[in-house]
Amino acid sequence: MNLVALVTYLLVMSITPGPNNLVLASSGVNYGFSRTLPALLGMALGLAVQIGLMTVFLGQVAGLISSVQLYLALAGCSYLLWLSWGMARAGAVDKADGAAAPMGFSGGLLFNWLNPKVWLMGFNIAVVFLPKHMDPLAAGLLFAVITFAVGLPCIALWAGSGVAIRRWLASPRRLRAFNCGMAAMLAGTAFWLMAQMLPAHMLPVVSALI
Repeated sequence: MNLVALVTYLLVMSITPGPNNLVLASSGVNYGFSRTLPALLGMALGLAVQIGLMTVFLGQVAGLISSVQLYLALAGCSYLLWLSWGMARAGAVDKADGAAAPMGFSGGLLFNWLNPKVWLMGFNIAVVFLPKHMDPLAAGLLFAVITFAVGLPCIALWAGSGVAIRRWLASPRRLRAFNCGMAAMLAGTAFWLMAQMLPAHMLPVVSALI
């Protein structure tokens, strides 16, 4: 397993603007960090559980579709490149609407299951990063722990400094620099994974195309 690439991917996906981060930023502004903490922990735990379950399920299925696993992995890397292109071209982020009361732990726990970005993220992790001969149950537990450890501080940053981050992202120049930096990291991760997954005799061809 390429741990560095996995952590990089999780870091980029967790810290970039998205529904979870915007909701937490808005809650942090309106209710403070302490009242936002239950939702924050719920979202972090819910994300870890969802990634773990998807890894176990897709890991079990992977044995039946081993003949197309390389193509699925390449498709996942292609999605990373597409996502990085979208990040680089992203414009201003819409502010999340404030609620009458802060989201609780259970709301945060279930919030990820309604987020399409998280579903794509989980599928991509299971297909691209799951080692071929690793037990899916062990991989699911390991991925869940890593996801929680990486994701928690990233979303806590949004909850703890919601106003500052939203104002910083409101500057077109800073927003573009932030998005381009995240996009470059994500694209680099995709190319790195491609180079490791492709057979050795195909690397010169891919290098020539790049």
